[in-house]
Amino acid sequence: MPSHEKTYRELKDRGFTLLAVNIQEPKATVEAWARKEGVTFPIVLDRDGAVTRAYRVTGTPTVYLVDRDGRFVGWYVGPKDVKAKEGRTLLDELLEEPRPAGGSQTAPTY
Repeated sequence: MPSHEKTYRELKDRGFTLLAVNIQEPKATVEAWARKEGVTFPIVLDRDGAVTRAYRVTGTPTVYLVDRDGRFVGWYVGPKDVKAKEGRTLLDELLEEPRPAGGSQTAPTY
């Protein structure tokens, strides 16, 4: 999570949003962990596992990438360094100004 936090802090002013979903842990546990780790991005609680089931999460972390228009553009499971060249290039592309309607877009792979 340290690389996710660093990326969040660097990109949030450009429109980047990172939303973590905690799977069925007590709020106090999540709050204590976030304080200890210095996490500042929002964390929501999936108290009953409904979100986990709906998004078919099979491992953690699971990351879903969504563009400015709310379109799903990719995902990955497991720890990855979002600061790595490929990940940062993808995030920079997703944070570019929206393209005019009618342009072709392909889902980037990470």
